[in-house]
Amino acid sequence: MLRCLRQDLLHDVKSRELRVIVIAAEGPVFCSGHDLKELSTEDDVKHHSQVFELCAEVMTLIQKLPVPVIAKVNGLATAAGCQLVASCDIAVASEKSKFATPGVNIGLFCSTPAVALGRSLPRKVALEMLFTGEPLSAHEALMHGLVSKVVPEDKLEEETMKISHKICESSKSVLALGKATFYRQITQDLDTAYKMTTQVMVDNLTLRDGQEGIEAFIQKRKPVWTHSQEEKK
Repeated sequence: MLRCLRQDLLHDVKSRELRVIVIAAEGPVFCSGHDLKELSTEDDVKHHSQVFELCAEVMTLIQKLPVPVIAKVNGLATAAGCQLVASCDIAVASEKSKFATPGVNIGLFCSTPAVALGRSLPRKVALEMLFTGEPLSAHEALMHGLVSKVVPEDKLEEETMKISHKICESSKSVLALGKATFYRQITQDLDTAYKMTTQVMVDNLTLRDGQEGIEAFIQKRKPVWTHSQEEKK
């Protein structure tokens, strides 16, 4: 599953037609995390390492992709499934969705999911989830910032597509620059972040789409994006 997810995330990633990625699931569970049968003593340490290394690669890949990634959650997201939601740029959940990191209850602490949770939730909320394994409701997840929006189940597809279509109205190259910059600056101290993003704003202005957007605004017309990294000559 992780290999397939990685392959799907990278499919046509350089195409100008690819503007947003939505991760969804069929059935009552969004993602239940690792198959515990793969983590039994029947497999050696090398296999266990490969499983967790691949999982970490997929989670970090999401934030490195040049397009926004949306989790469309309609059900239970536990352990690495909860990690997947936390790793996405945006998450839209139905009211029946729940989120948990129950590894502690079976003797396998959710240490890798804790990386994504700790960067999405307040520390005390994340640690309560990790220490108890108790789930957050969809509205609790919204309140604490794990998801972006919560809607009735019959509105989930509509709301996800609404956000996706809005994203598609913007320049892919500008969004790619903005996403990469956001994740770079979030780990920096304040002065370093402002210094770096100041230069990015200047670089953004050199893009053809950067100038096109400004010209379109001044001329009171819709911009015509190239979606390329080309600079304005």
